[in-house]
Amino acid sequence: MKNIAVFASGNGSNFQAIVNAVKKGKLKANLKLLVCDNPKAYVLERANKAGISVFLIERQNYAGKKEFEDAIIGRLKAEKIGLIVLAGFMRILSAGFVRQFKSKILNVHPSLLPSFKGAHAIKDAFNYGVKVAGVTVHLVDEKVDHGPIILQEPVRVSQRDTLKSLEKKIHKEEHRIYPEAIRLFVSGRLKIEGRNVRVE
Repeated sequence: MKNIAVFASGNGSNFQAIVNAVKKGKLKANLKLLVCDNPKAYVLERANKAGISVFLIERQNYAGKKEFEDAIIGRLKAEKIGLIVLAGFMRILSAGFVRQFKSKILNVHPSLLPSFKGAHAIKDAFNYGVKVAGVTVHLVDEKVDHGPIILQEPVRVSQRDTLKSLEKKIHKEEHRIYPEAIRLFVSGRLKIEGRNVRVE
């Protein structure tokens, strides 16, 4: 069974969705570690309730980004982590880190990539006036919000939607498709050919 580490910095609702999928038997994987860089994050409480080991690591305690990432890499290797799941981790991983775990890092992004990259995707899409927003789960490569796409789910934007209601709809889809994408990965059903990801 593959060992998974989830990286999160905030509320941790996607982390909770993954925990729930494992508990229900929908996701057969060992959720072994939460990596968190924020001592005030609510996700820490979620991990403690679920009995998941926590690696709390603060950037200011390290001389530079490389030292910070090296410490994380050391812990991941010690735990024999086979998949990293980014779930609201508010730091961009370096190209060197990504190369260490090539094709073993997943991310969920609240837009239909390649549209609306970056930290404010839902707000940017809403302000742009899109009729269809959505969610993307992708493999992480050395560019931000760029790697091969595993799953996408459109979310219709109605005339009644506010930014808050759209956020709620998008998060609901994230919680549904992220565990599914992880399940496809850990079951070995994803075949990656360049930018194309096939499910077998």
